[in-house]
Amino acid sequence: MVTVEQIRQVALSLPRSYEAIVRDRVKFRIGQIVYVGLSRDEMTMGFAFPRAERDALISGEPDKFFPPSKSDERFNWVQVWLAAIDEQEMRELVVEAWRMCVPKKVIAEYEARLTE
Repeated sequence: MVTVEQIRQVALSLPRSYEAIVRDRVKFRIGQIVYVGLSRDEMTMGFAFPRAERDALISGEPDKFFPPSKSDERFNWVQVWLAAIDEQEMRELVVEAWRMCVPKKVIAEYEARLTE
């Protein structure tokens, strides 16, 4: 199972990303935009994901992914059971969620740094 510390390590390594505690929940933000959030019990992770692709992701792996709460359905958001993913998949989900929330210039700088 992926841990909060593993998620934190990935999220805080991304430019402009910071951690916030909101209503006893760990969230990672870019400015005021939340791109990853953990449930209070730290068993699930919500993450930014294109709304148009949400149903396909969930129906493709319903034991892993599930929809956001009714109040969050209007957002680009999906949830995942942390016990159902490994560290590599978590890294991909967090980085892709982050990419949805930062300017293209920041993404380009980040990718350039990875290839150095």
